[in-house]
Amino acid sequence: MFKNTIFSTLASPEPVVGGCDDPSADGSWGITAGLDPEMALLAEHLLKPLPADNQIKTRHFLEAVSHLPPFFDCLGSPMFTPIKADISGNITKIKTVYDTNPAKFRTLQNILEVEKDIGLRFIQVFLQSTCDGEQDENHPNLICVNATKAYEMAPKKYHGWIMQIFQPALYAAPYKTDFLKALSKGQNVTEEECLQKIRLFLVNHR
Repeated sequence: MFKNTIFSTLASPEPVVGGCDDPSADGSWGITAGLDPEMALLAEHLLKPLPADNQIKTRHFLEAVSHLPPFFDCLGSPMFTPIKADISGNITKIKTVYDTNPAKFRTLQNILEVEKDIGLRFIQVFLQSTCDGEQDENHPNLICVNATKAYEMAPKKYHGWIMQIFQPALYAAPYKTDFLKALSKGQNVTEEECLQKIRLFLVNHR
């Protein structure tokens, strides 16, 4: 009964044309036929197959997912508001990156490649700063100085929005001794031995 209620809500009074064995003229296999206009628009944009090269054009993706947030309004309950806000926020983040250089970020894969490089750069700068002994002289066991330097040299110029989560994250950062112990995976090694392994890692991953 629950299933029937859902479909009776989404569908128009007209019977659904087509089906799994009856593709419509546009190749949609009758997915959008008989649906409420809003749901038909959602299905039309989101239920398309991937292109042969699996490269998803960012502009087309943004156009498609822009129809997702309004769907949660149909659910009525304010309990879904955080989900809608989260999805809307992620869409905004992707659009912000895309708008900085549409040619460079033509596909989602282009954006992911840059994000990956930024993440690796952050790790490299952070570890190098730690190995170089850069620290807050008043609080030598904190890693805020190292993390801030890595942030300044890696993601900051790409993501203005990340500052909203970066500063609070600094307060949750572990002490340097705890961080190095975690990297050692429980091995009984000195801090200097751990730092030496980090230096070797950095040499091999430049």
